Amino acid sequence: MQMLSRNPAAAYRRVALEARIEASGGADLTRICLEEAQAAVGHALISLDRASADGRPVVGVSWPGHEPLTRAQTIMLWLAASVAPGHPLEASLKAFYGGLAAQIGTSLQQPDTAAFLGIRNDISDLLEATR
Repeated sequence: MQMLSRNPAAAYRRVALEARIEASGGADLTRICLEEAQAAVGHALISLDRASADGRPVVGVSWPGHEPLTRAQTIMLWLAASVAPGHPLEASLKAFYGGLAAQIGTSLQQPDTAAFLGIRNDISDLLEATR
């Protein structure tokens, strides 16, 4: 309960996300995950810009973008592991999601605006294809 009182906006977003997930089917769940990963990379971009402007270090777990990037990486790994066996694009999707997870992992160690933008654009392209 203490977490709710510290950041009510985050608590509201979690509840809204959980409600969307509960009401979704397979394709919708993938779309939700991609939207969440895209948003997380966007948050990391904002954190990187702010930290760079303030002259703060942007490496390790102490910079604010670490948490959203870890979230995005976890989502990509989950998506790679959850591709339905026998899906016509199974190998391609696993490679795509796994590749994005690896890129995010590299970005955790060496934050880079261009890399974040590329990752976010790749996710956007996939989201566009799912519509």
